[in-house]
Amino acid sequence: MLENIKDAVRKFLTGSTPYEKAVDEFIKDLQKSLISSDVNVKLVFSLTSKIRERLTKEKPPSILERKEWFISIVYDELSKLFGGDKEPSVNPTKIPYIIMLVGVQGSGKTTTTAKLAFFYKKKGYKVGLVAADTYRPAAYDQLVQLGSQIDVPVYGEPNNTNSIEIAQHGVSTFIKNKTDIIIVDTAGRHGYGEETKLLEEMKEMYEAIRPDEVILVIDASIGQKAYDLALRFHQASPIGAIIITKMDGTAKGGGALSAVAATGATIKFIGTGEKIDELEVFNPKRYVARILGMGDIETILDKVRGLEEYEKVQKKMEDVMTGKGKLTLKDVYDQLVALRKMGPLSKVLQHIPGLGVLLPTPTEEQLKLGEEKIKRWIAALNSMTYKELENPSIIDKSRMRRIAEGAGLEIDEVRELLEWYNNMNKLLKIVKRRRSDIEKLFGGKI
Repeated sequence: MLENIKDAVRKFLTGSTPYEKAVDEFIKDLQKSLISSDVNVKLVFSLTSKIRERLTKEKPPSILERKEWFISIVYDELSKLFGGDKEPSVNPTKIPYIIMLVGVQGSGKTTTTAKLAFFYKKKGYKVGLVAADTYRPAAYDQLVQLGSQIDVPVYGEPNNTNSIEIAQHGVSTFIKNKTDIIIVDTAGRHGYGEETKLLEEMKEMYEAIRPDEVILVIDASIGQKAYDLALRFHQASPIGAIIITKMDGTAKGGGALSAVAATGATIKFIGTGEKIDELEVFNPKRYVARILGMGDIETILDKVRGLEEYEKVQKKMEDVMTGKGKLTLKDVYDQLVALRKMGPLSKVLQHIPGLGVLLPTPTEEQLKLGEEKIKRWIAALNSMTYKELENPSIIDKSRMRRIAEGAGLEIDEVRELLEWYNNMNKLLKIVKRRRSDIEKLFGGKI
């Protein structure tokens, strides 16, 4: 599923085709891959239109090459297609915490119940499972077998056909046993198209056991149909979340993911295989990074993040020069970290406006020395306390010695950093004074 996108990225980044033609070819490849993965055609064309629009209207940062800028936009827009910046919260908000799983027959709900239990057990929680599916004959036996594999207790009443009673008894039993997380596996006898009955059953069970969370389990193979099911569930239960199973074995997984994301519902986990540990927290950006090929885009994304951070630092420097703030070692730290993310110092310096005019061009040897110094200064700053970063004047010789030892440096290197910081502050005072003189001369702010 979506494997062709990774190939398209590699082709785009390594090819020698002229930029405009390469963009057209990439967008065609992207459209083919998404449509073949059952993503809604309207969503696909909306996505590619946004990509073209951003490339037309937005100006790429000078630090990025045109190809890199294009890939960063594709990453951003694809992430939005699959849910954007949503980071689901998976930790229980209270103890005991009751989770009720619902889903249509064949969605892999019982297996997912055990996977979820294993996920929380690995986090150190005491977990209990309740077998409340009385419609599928083998459901109880299957859950008991899975529970024994992961050493998690299962409550069930094989001779009782009243699922509500079983759920109530199971929850009560586990609460008495001081269980942290109780997961209730419910019946999934209704197929796609009978969501009304499924929701009625969910509401009835909900009233009986009052779970802290209701999670709908959806099989990825239903593709775009996931939209209707997720929307109905999301409207009926605002406390709900969704798990999409069988993401590894269907071409329709992209359709299911994008369809659910379009409803605004929270996709909490995805099942990535049949094994008990193949359940992962769903993060749209991490997912997109993986399908694009993380090795291909990680450097590009670091540059974009570094540029954004550098621009924030530059804004702070402007405030300092206009008297709205003061320069601290924390600001110096932020600036150095941002510079390192933006790439080799030689490349970065080429893109800082005006630097070539103000300063002589450094040699390769000087640049290497500069990069090494940045690395060592960051280590020193990491070794300082918050108070020292905010108020460097408190750093005496004993503090310097502690900082140097913590960073694996010589004390003279820490002293050099502090001298540079003090000289920078003196320079800023001169700049502020000259700026003020010029403003007085011209009768206003500049």
